[in-house]
Amino acid sequence: MTQNLIPDYSLEHIKINEEIAKKFFDIEVSILSTSNFKDFFEKLLLLIEEKFGIPHVWISIINGSEVSRIIEAMESSDLLKKRLNLVGRNTFLKLIKDEKNPVLVNDMLKPYYKLLPVRRKYLVKSLAIAPLILEEKVIGSLNLGDYSKSRFQPDMDIFFLSQIAVKISICLSNITAREKLKQLATRDSLTGLFNQRGMEDLLEREFSRAMRYDTPLALLFIDCDNFKMVNDSYDYNCGDNLLQHIAYQMMEITRKEDVVSRFGGDKFVIILPNQTSEKALIVLERLQILLKKFPMKFGNSTIPVSISFGIASAEDPNVKNPASLLKKADKRLCEAKKTKMS
Repeated sequence: MTQNLIPDYSLEHIKINEEIAKKFFDIEVSILSTSNFKDFFEKLLLLIEEKFGIPHVWISIINGSEVSRIIEAMESSDLLKKRLNLVGRNTFLKLIKDEKNPVLVNDMLKPYYKLLPVRRKYLVKSLAIAPLILEEKVIGSLNLGDYSKSRFQPDMDIFFLSQIAVKISICLSNITAREKLKQLATRDSLTGLFNQRGMEDLLEREFSRAMRYDTPLALLFIDCDNFKMVNDSYDYNCGDNLLQHIAYQMMEITRKEDVVSRFGGDKFVIILPNQTSEKALIVLERLQILLKKFPMKFGNSTIPVSISFGIASAEDPNVKNPASLLKKADKRLCEAKKTKMS
């Protein structure tokens, strides 16, 4: 980035290198003060772009890594949708043979297009790719692209680029630890779904968004039928397996933007942004078909799975806030349970 990110130790360039070091220091100070992935990546990308005048700056993360799982669970932004992409491990490692040192390339760039964000075909002539390390494993890279073929040449010094990659990796380690602690507070340990606390936080966000943009929002309250009988007839391990089985099938039929949660006991809540009650009913029908098609196996037994549900929408009368939306869906669930028992 130095005017090429490359240090020159001749006397006439000492001042330039000092300026480069100062810019890197400013970036370090800024990213060290962030505590979540979204702010961290946004600050990092925009600062590098601004301070060094690089046309294209983005992050590639290896799919399946710990960081990728956290990123998939977090709320994204327009910037990150354009500047952050997931790539397969084998694909990444074929391109980056040395996992520790940055790669500079200005010829035969086509194989490296696999690192580009989806639908982003930059007309770059040279690339700088700095591997990012977490717990001694490569988890992705900071990528810089320029229209000039001379910006990143393979024979250039990579000192500054190596240094910023190390600092980014340290920040990623710290933020990952904080994000994992945050997830422990908002995730159900048995199913991996959001717990009640996590669901309520996200419901608050989605309800506010629906009100602000006048978009639909539906909520499903789901209860497992005969759950106590399963525990009594088999054992608690079977009951736990049943909850995990239902959770898995819920994740299979919902979209990435939907919020699937375990409310407590054998109750689940699914938040469906931009969906009406009619669309929510279709989701439930798909879930029921899936549960019927794939009953749970426990030892030599096959256990049929049945659910009851209640649907509510932000458009329903008397729904004024997230709590009233949840309460209405719960009330309709109770009514459905009574109907089954009568």
